[in-house]
Amino acid sequence: MHNLADGRILVTGGAGFIGSALIWELNRRGLRNILVADHLRTTEKWKNLVPLQFEDYLEASALESRIDERDPALKDVRTIFHLGACSATTETDAAYLIHNNYEYTKKLAEWCLETKARFVYASSAATYGGLEEGLNESRPLSSLRPLNMYGYSKHLFDCYAERKGFQNLITGIKYFNVYGPNEDHKDDMRSVVHKAYHQILETGSVKLFKSYRPEFADGCQRRDFLYVKDAVRMTIFLAENTRAGGLYNVGTGTSRTWLDLATAIFAALGKQPKIEFVEMPKRLQGKYQYFTQAEIGKIRALGYTDEMTSLEDAVKDYVLNYLAPGAKLEP
Repeated sequence: MHNLADGRILVTGGAGFIGSALIWELNRRGLRNILVADHLRTTEKWKNLVPLQFEDYLEASALESRIDERDPALKDVRTIFHLGACSATTETDAAYLIHNNYEYTKKLAEWCLETKARFVYASSAATYGGLEEGLNESRPLSSLRPLNMYGYSKHLFDCYAERKGFQNLITGIKYFNVYGPNEDHKDDMRSVVHKAYHQILETGSVKLFKSYRPEFADGCQRRDFLYVKDAVRMTIFLAENTRAGGLYNVGTGTSRTWLDLATAIFAALGKQPKIEFVEMPKRLQGKYQYFTQAEIGKIRALGYTDEMTSLEDAVKDYVLNYLAPGAKLEP
């Protein structure tokens, strides 16, 4: 087992959604030996850091320079959670995505291999592209066809690690549809839970996309919705387990419909569901997935036995304890 208390923990993207939730969970386990890196710029995500406890903060550009220079001040970093990336599936600046999501990850991974530090990084379920069945880690990477540049930038590094022969020395996490506290800053990339909550407050109803496939009724498109608290527990489990090399799906293993999700939000608010189906923008229609469900047998076989929070319980916790009071995750 890898001991997270041994040396410092570096969390890139630590002010972001999953990154700040990860630090929250580490704090809950008594860990404060954390170096946070991120691009704060003019966003409000700095607010995610306010309740959290860590040793130091670095801007991502400063971290990159220090990695390039092999700064000896970083020699005590023994665990890296690389969660920093542009996660916008609508981002079209390919050069930006290549540098931020691919080149940066290569640098960090190669540095970790040199220093023999534990390297856990965020890949993405978006690397599976339009696949709607058999979403498991044994699929050959060469067979995958991501639908957007974000997914491709993640896929590029997965392929690079495989090609260079070090994929099993590091751990890549394919997150599915994660939602929960600390995502406020994500603009259009916020979860439907966050968007729908505010729609209900403002209009009393929720808008969902119509279906354009006869086998799926409106609102019955399905996703593997994963509560962020479960996501970070699974992430830490993989970091601690030195047998966890290669790629791992992180999801619930169960698909639910958008109607299920919307109904759970209304139930948490004590309201009757009022749902309106709207046309999907044409730019999305050819890239829209109607069914995703993580196969999580690989992480289960490694010994992860925790039960996933049900969609209804997770949405209730999110709505009542975070969205309604405007609260952040606090250790």
